[in-house]
Amino acid sequence: MTDAKPVLVSGVKPTGDLHIGNYFGAMRQFVELTKSGKYRPFIFVADYHALNSIQDAEEMRRRTQEIVMAYLAVGLDPKEITFFKQSDVPAHTELCWIFDTITTMPYLMRAHAFKDAEAKNREINVGTFNYPMLMAADILLYDAAIVPVGADQKQHIEIARDTAEKFNRIFKADVFTLPEPYIMPDVAVVPGTDGQKMSKSYGNVIPLFAARDELAKCVMGIVTDSGDPSTSSGQVAPQNVYAMHKLVRSEQELESIYNEHRGNYKMLKELLIEDLDRYLAPIRAKYEKLKQNAGLVDEVLANGKTEARAISEAKIEQVRKAIGVA
Repeated sequence: MTDAKPVLVSGVKPTGDLHIGNYFGAMRQFVELTKSGKYRPFIFVADYHALNSIQDAEEMRRRTQEIVMAYLAVGLDPKEITFFKQSDVPAHTELCWIFDTITTMPYLMRAHAFKDAEAKNREINVGTFNYPMLMAADILLYDAAIVPVGADQKQHIEIARDTAEKFNRIFKADVFTLPEPYIMPDVAVVPGTDGQKMSKSYGNVIPLFAARDELAKCVMGIVTDSGDPSTSSGQVAPQNVYAMHKLVRSEQELESIYNEHRGNYKMLKELLIEDLDRYLAPIRAKYEKLKQNAGLVDEVLANGKTEARAISEAKIEQVRKAIGVA
């Protein structure tokens, strides 16, 4: 590669239905990382990975559009990154198959997702069992230096490193760079409206692109608990409301607000509505604008496809020569 910057690679599954926990928990930090200027980012929609759970063509198309619009709305700049669909780059699945031929089943049986599914007696398809190999291909095709992941996903990068080392050793060729995991600092655990971690599965979310009325309804439904001090001065505050408020205001600002309105949970929720709406309104407006201009999403993905294919084809040609098919 001609670009001197280290490569950053990350995939986002087209799950849709994003909430503020996704944004404040990871998306915001991820966008800041890609905009830091330190890396050459390759960001892809992991639609082939999503096939393990989404098996409806219209849903896949819709959710792909939604996730691209969402990341553009929260600040990813298509001029600064290569943003593409995994399915638009054939080298991903070709390299996955090549890795399959040098990977044993007992090795893949150690993957956390497989072990979790097995422990819960779930029926496991081949895609779920094999997805670490596709993920390794996703990462290694672009000579990734770093891959941003949560601490619980570090094993994926270890598998990619093992696979790169094994390939290089077996075929006596220095083809793949060994990536490093980048555990994002300051990743927030955002509470849901019931005080548990915000999650679709708990039904306690505040949608990221909710209109003000929906946002207000969600906030007013937050369960309040004044059991422990939350402010630095030791004043009691409704913790679930305060924990969300910290996402958009400094604790110094909040201390005076929560002291002034101590015990008035309705007022504190109304202030949270104002602050969340003020913070999220520009993101929501950009998302709505993108919904009216589907052609822009198509253009971003088409440009990304061209660039990703050029890079990946150069790498897969190296691989083909190393294994003796070219």
